[in-house]
Amino acid sequence: MSRSDMDAPGQELCLLVLNTSPVLEEALVDYLLLQECVAGFSSYTVYGHGQHAGLTVAEQVTGKRKRMQYEMVVKRADVPAILAALAKDVGRDIVYWEQPVSHYGRVV
Repeated sequence: MSRSDMDAPGQELCLLVLNTSPVLEEALVDYLLLQECVAGFSSYTVYGHGQHAGLTVAEQVTGKRKRMQYEMVVKRADVPAILAALAKDVGRDIVYWEQPVSHYGRVV
C-alpha cells in the first residue's frame, strides 16, 4: 500500500498492534514485509506484566515477560487479510488489537 492510498478520502485507518514472543521476531518481520497492504511498521521490545500462567520461574520472580511489539497504520479493511495467515506462517503466541486513527500524515 502506498502512502497516497492511505490519503484517499473515505479510507478508515487503524493502528494494528501485534504483541509476540521474541522467538517469532524473524518470522513475523519476514511476513509483514511480504504484505502489500503494509507500507511499513515499527517494532520494539516491551515487557508484559500480569498473569503468571506459563511464566518461567525467572519471569515469575521478576514479574515480567519479554515480548516484541509491532505497530502499523493500515486500512481497517486490510486487517483480516493481515491476520489471516499469522498462525500458519508465523506462530500462535500473538496478541493483537486495533485502535482507530483519526489523522495520519507526514511533516515535511
